[in-house]
Parts: sequence; C-alpha cells; structure tokens
Amino acid sequence: VQLQASGGGLVEAGGSLRLSCAASGSVFSISHMGWHRQAPGKQREPVAVVYTGDSANYADAVRGRFSIFRDNAKNTVYLQMNSLKPEDTAVYYCFAGIRENSQSSLYTNYWGQGTQVTVSS
Repeated sequence: VQLQASGGGLVEAGGSLRLSCAASGSVFSISHMGWHRQAPGKQREPVAVVYTGDSANYADAVRGRFSIFRDNAKNTVYLQMNSLKPEDTAVYYCFAGIRENSQSSLYTNYWGQGTQVTVSS
C-alpha cells in the first residue's frame, strides 16, 4: 500500500491550494482519510479527517477555511485550503486507515510522504 500526496507549493497569503492524496496497491476498503501537518520546529498536528459517510472533523485553526472530501472510486482524499495564512506553512502529511483484503477485518494506518505548503506574507 502506498499513499501519494501532491498539490503543495508556494502561495501568497489569502490564496488557495488543493492537496490530494491517492492510495494504491492492496486496498480493499478505506475507513478514514485525513491530513496532519508539521511546521518547522513544531510538533506534527492534526488538520482534518473524513470518515466513511463523509462526516469530517477539523482543527480549530483551519475550520471555516479548509475543506476535506474524498473520492471513494479513486481512493483519494483532497484538502481544499482557502484564505491561507503564513502560519499554515508546513509539510502536510496524508494518512488513511486501509483494509488490505477480505480475509482480514484489520484496518492499518498508512502515511504519505508529505508535501510542502509555503504561504508568504
């Protein structure tokens, strides 16, 4: 199983970016998908997560500016980031709870490689 994140880049404050993260390999089903981020010198923190059925949770710092949604047919999760601020600058990591086959009921958390988001003031 692999998670491939993309969509990061450099944007001015107030701008928008959309991140995507696609799961590939032995994917039977996916429970939750989401994003964490890590700014320089800080601990990794949760950003948003979306569950089966499309219910979602957001960190207080991004609620109202970011939207998370998933395309189950493509095993892909997206993070639409609007009204970006310099404090959103970080490496963004995607994750997903993946069940690899029908013989096991176990869901394992997998992580993507991270994509850099830089917001200039």
